[in-house]
Amino acid sequence: MREAAAALQHLADDPKWVGATLGILAVLHTWARDLSYHPHVHLLVTAGGLTDQGEAWRKPAHSRFLVPGYALSTIFRAKVRDALDREKLLDQVDPAVFRKSWNVHLEHAGDGEHAAEYLSRYVHRVALTNDRIEAFDQGRVTFRYIDSRTHQTRHLTLPVQAFIARFLQHVLPKGFQKIRGYGLFRPAAARQRERARHLLELDPALPPSPKSSSAETLDDTSNRDHRRLCSACHHGHLIRLRSFHRPPLSPYADTDRAPP
Repeated sequence: MREAAAALQHLADDPKWVGATLGILAVLHTWARDLSYHPHVHLLVTAGGLTDQGEAWRKPAHSRFLVPGYALSTIFRAKVRDALDREKLLDQVDPAVFRKSWNVHLEHAGDGEHAAEYLSRYVHRVALTNDRIEAFDQGRVTFRYIDSRTHQTRHLTLPVQAFIARFLQHVLPKGFQKIRGYGLFRPAAARQRERARHLLELDPALPPSPKSSSAETLDDTSNRDHRRLCSACHHGHLIRLRSFHRPPLSPYADTDRAPP
């Protein structure tokens, strides 16, 4: 989970793709629909991020995707290998694994509501619900599942010992945290999250390329592109005349007070 988030942020740090810190919510999922062991991590990621100094919210450089999958898979593979090496576990893995191409799946999730609903179904659930168990006869258990490729209902019958073993491999160790936040979603980033909310509510996001100066005066043509309704009265239009990069927020600042 940590290396998946780190690989994603590594690419997002590059202004070529985003140039900002993402908000990443990771959820561990260990089973396939037939209860087989299939550990993978779902990442729900913000479409953009907060710049290092907290002065702006930056959109992705490309409107169709956040970061390129071909680069993410290579970086993820390298980070997992390095992490296993640090933990002295690399010799337990077949070296051929790291000569293969790894796959990552990236999908646009809209405003995130559907993705959050999808993930929520797995957060506090076990691998198999009682209503999917259809029979227990002569020491064998039959349950149904939906085939992920054909979307057809299928049935699987296992000896009770094999069924229990398959089910228990998805019971996480006591105290293991299956939901983890990284970047703007890490627990220690409350101040940065509030800053991001403030920027998203009150200020349009910056384009992907950084500004060449600390202040920019816009002409009348640009002003027309930056008009928007006043957030207070909802009738008048605000016209941006000048943009300033905010200085870094002090770590000793009053976090309960909204930014000026």
